[in-house]
Amino acid sequence: MSFKEIPHTADVKIRAEAPTPDALFGEACAALMQVMYGDDRRGGTKKECDIIGEDQESLLCDFLSEVLYLTEVDGLVFSRADVKLDGLHLHAVLDGEPFDPARHNKGTEVKGISYSGLKISHDAKGFMLEIVFDV
Repeated sequence: MSFKEIPHTADVKIRAEAPTPDALFGEACAALMQVMYGDDRRGGTKKECDIIGEDQESLLCDFLSEVLYLTEVDGLVFSRADVKLDGLHLHAVLDGEPFDPARHNKGTEVKGISYSGLKISHDAKGFMLEIVFDV
């Protein structure tokens, strides 16, 4: 599993890879948190979310938008997401901690998740996505 930032003209574009769709969605969440808060993130506080999507792409956008909402409203920074997909239903257990300005100020504010350029694919090696975070 891995993710990396790839060049984009105005926003932050991420490419993530994982062996399963569940892990791919978890990697997308990890990438979002990395962009926003840097890599000093720990666990201890759990949040659960359930989302139903119209297709895999909208499910991913809705999931990451929910994570973005929880970080802003509840003041949490997530270190990992245990995602389980059942068709177009997603259940995630997010593990994080309260925002600490001394440790979590190494990132970029993300305003939203973009459908533009969103692509989820798979081949014999696993699953891949490209997604743009609006900054």
